[in-house]
Amino acid sequence: MTESLIRSVVEAIHSTPTQAVLYFSGGASQALGWLASVPGASNTLLEVIVPYSRMSLIQLLGKAPVQFTSKETAEDMALAAYNRALKLSKPGSPVVGVGFTGSLVTTHPKLGDHRFHLSTRTSNRLWSSSVTLSKGLRSREQEERVSSQVLLKAIADACNVSNSTFFASDLTEHEISTEREQCFDEDQELEQLINGKICFRIYPFSNGKIHQCFTGTQTSSGERKVILSGSFNPLHDGHLKLLEVAMSLCSDGYPCFELSAVNADKPPLTVAQIKDRVKQFEKAGQTVIISNQPYFYKKAELFPGSAFVIGADTAARLINPKYYGGSYENMIETLLRCKITGSTFLVGGRNMDGVFKVLDDFNIPDELKDMFISIPTDKFRMDISSTEIRKSRGL
Repeated sequence: MTESLIRSVVEAIHSTPTQAVLYFSGGASQALGWLASVPGASNTLLEVIVPYSRMSLIQLLGKAPVQFTSKETAEDMALAAYNRALKLSKPGSPVVGVGFTGSLVTTHPKLGDHRFHLSTRTSNRLWSSSVTLSKGLRSREQEERVSSQVLLKAIADACNVSNSTFFASDLTEHEISTEREQCFDEDQELEQLINGKICFRIYPFSNGKIHQCFTGTQTSSGERKVILSGSFNPLHDGHLKLLEVAMSLCSDGYPCFELSAVNADKPPLTVAQIKDRVKQFEKAGQTVIISNQPYFYKKAELFPGSAFVIGADTAARLINPKYYGGSYENMIETLLRCKITGSTFLVGGRNMDGVFKVLDDFNIPDELKDMFISIPTDKFRMDISSTEIRKSRGL
């Protein structure tokens, strides 16, 4: 395979909107050089990690693999990379997680086969391949090159590069890869989210572009998210207005709503319930993230650096030791972890037990005060609530 063909495939990968996280160990190192040496790499590469030691791979996966060089381990690496790509990518961007693990030529003769396994995970597809190389045919550098070729083609396929079918590796006719593909529909992906296999799913109904937001003013689709979390049962004008005002207070950010499929005190939402609530955002033309994290300290880890838009009632719960096992110290420690992620809370006034309250009505601990920002009442005051709307509808 010529260098010019490799370069053309890499250029095609970089021209797609797909962003990638790569985890690979034991081979295919030349693929990173190819991807990084062609202009446009920052369009594609979000993160590359090489967990070469056993302990590094165990920590990356959060478990000890049954076998370090196996199809299952490559798939686990791809899934971990996919979840990481979701966290690092711009809202609405297609992402791919790539996992590779190999056992190639080394300084001493190997009793077993020279082989490698690779996998790619996108929102609707898990693909994996296993290749056994002809032992003694190649040097380590040559095995690195051929495994890198196969990995590069897999990335091109995951990015839907149209000419990737013409990209042939230097494998011999006896070195045929064993492939497996599993495709997911929306329901299956949401089930995976509810079960904790994937961390969130974005419905980018605002198309993830610089767009006219609410009042017609242009807003940057930057990496920082301005997130209004809730159950949205139903979504109403108060939610839309609150996020609009929050965006006017943020110099840069991507506005989105966030619905957790998992509730701390209730059973998780069903797939049907999630899809029904998502339809509201499609109709409103607003981006919504479906996550599986009901707690704000976990949301802060999932969406670091974000500004969370909350009501005064939520702010009161956030600083109440009751929700931290009755411990004031646990409350401070938990919220300081949120602070470390760069998260802030934009607090709007809310009617609480018949009294309208704002941020200044609460005693925010000194070490947390700079995390909480008040939304002025002259910019936002709306006493409507989803609970009242459901009552009025007899629900």
